[in-house]
Amino acid sequence: MEATTRFETENSAKYLQQLCKHFAHKVDVALGDTSGECRFSCGTSVLIVRDNGLDIHVAAADADGLRETKAVIEDHLLRFAFREAPPPFTWRAVT
Repeated sequence: MEATTRFETENSAKYLQQLCKHFAHKVDVALGDTSGECRFSCGTSVLIVRDNGLDIHVAAADADGLRETKAVIEDHLLRFAFREAPPPFTWRAVT
């Protein structure tokens, strides 16, 4: 199962770095200049810096894993971006 969303921000590169470095203390993370992949026990998240935003793709073996992976990314990104008052996440299923 897969889903994708976009987090609109001028600070996408900053949040990519913060998220990946934070998660690297507990899970396997691959970090590049404009993208990162975090492999959680519940699923995987790929983060890509794009113009004025961070594209987020999550994948998991089942609905529970997908829900948990999305929640982990949302929770941490909202904590790091608390100054921005971001809109709610709108996830789209990938088929």
